Amino acid sequence: MNVTATAALTTAGTLGTLYVYGIAPEGVQTPRAPGVDGAAVRLLTEDGLCAAVSDAPESVRARRRDLMAHQAVLGELAAQGPVLPMRFAVLTPDAESLRGQLRTDRAHLMSQLDGVRGCVEMNVKGTVVPGCFADLVRRDDTLRTLARRTRERPGYEANVRLGEALAKGVAREARGAARVVLAHLAPLAVRTAQGPVDDEQVLSTSFLVRSADEQRFRQAVAAQARDVGDRLALGVTGPLPCYSFVEAPSATAGR
Repeated sequence: MNVTATAALTTAGTLGTLYVYGIAPEGVQTPRAPGVDGAAVRLLTEDGLCAAVSDAPESVRARRRDLMAHQAVLGELAAQGPVLPMRFAVLTPDAESLRGQLRTDRAHLMSQLDGVRGCVEMNVKGTVVPGCFADLVRRDDTLRTLARRTRERPGYEANVRLGEALAKGVAREARGAARVVLAHLAPLAVRTAQGPVDDEQVLSTSFLVRSADEQRFRQAVAAQARDVGDRLALGVTGPLPCYSFVEAPSATAGR
């Protein structure tokens, strides 16, 4: 869809520009929650699809109240059935342009809606836990040897080498725990999508979960959190609109 994904701050600038929240099958009820900048939300319907929109404000800023308003509108749509959520601050030039895009992309949009029907997105993140160094040293021959040499010949450089080795060992243990968590959770999901990770956050994965399986999935996350809690701190967020499992519209960065 040829809508415009804005930057953190974009001036709408043109009368008739619309802010787009998401796309759903025709027949959903209009969200009652106020939209971005307090604007009333309405539905534009075309060829079996509808788009939730509001008048675009003069500027679009990533303020907490507007981020929450965006999410609230999507939440009302998602409670009624499948929805293709737009990221925050997506604009379209006018109603007729959007209707034309709904007609042109109808088959693709319907296919995506079918792909997330009856599902929610659950996001699981895992961060490194410093853990018990003594236990790590006992289980790792290399670390045990390095620790012994450091005790025998203490000094700044020896301490630095040991500290770096311990940090790498802890991260290695956490990454191993993350693989175990994924192996247990992935079979409970329809699909998974990998998010960005780094040295501290070694697990960031979104799971497309059937709504009926949400509680089972939460219980599985809790069980894994108990099993790997000495190495990996787990957190789960959701249910969310299925951002990670729909294709983003083709977009032009706003000014």
